[in-house]
Amino acid sequence: MSTCKIVTSKDNPLLQKLRKIVTDPFAYRKLGCVWVEGDHLCQAVLTHQVPVPLAVIADSDWTGSGGLITDQSGNAEKLSALASHADQVVVVPRKMWGEFSTTPAPVCVGFVLPAPIKVLPILEGVPSLVLDRLQDAGNLGTILRTAYSLGIKQVVALKGTAGLWSPKVLRAGMGAHWGLHLVEGVCMNDLHLLKVPLLAASPQGQYDLQEAPLPPICAWVMGHEGQGIDNALLKQCGLTVRIPQPGGGDSLNVASAAAICMYESIRRGGTKS
Repeated sequence: MSTCKIVTSKDNPLLQKLRKIVTDPFAYRKLGCVWVEGDHLCQAVLTHQVPVPLAVIADSDWTGSGGLITDQSGNAEKLSALASHADQVVVVPRKMWGEFSTTPAPVCVGFVLPAPIKVLPILEGVPSLVLDRLQDAGNLGTILRTAYSLGIKQVVALKGTAGLWSPKVLRAGMGAHWGLHLVEGVCMNDLHLLKVPLLAASPQGQYDLQEAPLPPICAWVMGHEGQGIDNALLKQCGLTVRIPQPGGGDSLNVASAAAICMYESIRRGGTKS
């Protein structure tokens, strides 16, 4: 049974913490918690059976003690049911929600979860994706969502990559975070721990993707949106491929390139470890 607490002060420590998390994409590392906002992401957390110590919900959507029940969309019971899965529910005024929301039209429920262990071990011999200094939250979230959907087991983010657990990446990932083994802050010299071949997409690749001799299990390397893959890392890749662009374009968005490469591995049965 959840306990309920009503918070109305902007100076409340929890609300101060949430404001920091949404304004600083690396704040979750310093504060030790992540902010999961919206009904879809909250449901994904519950689907993956992640324990929820704390939920935050607007008073306009909370049907329990302290709620105002002013929601006109009929979602109040649904949102309240989600919040009730947490050990503790914090109810805040609807007018304050925008101070820690990452969406223009927020669904006013969210979970505060412990931040993942700072350094998870790299898994050996599993289909993986390596991210080299990617910066755009939308790209990162889309890549994670695609990786999860296509059966990739692990995503390894090298130092310099944007925070995988920032609110914007979480939102774009649409729940994929809890279906992947995510490793952050990895040094290039640690990639040998993957114990699978490294593959990279490059305009100067050795083969066209559809003709390349792809290994059954590999780690695809995706580089910085503007600078591409670091030259030293590119030299570590045992195979480089070109993605044909018959329309005449000279580059692809990194999230699109990642999806194409991962799908080609799947098409050849290469996500079974």
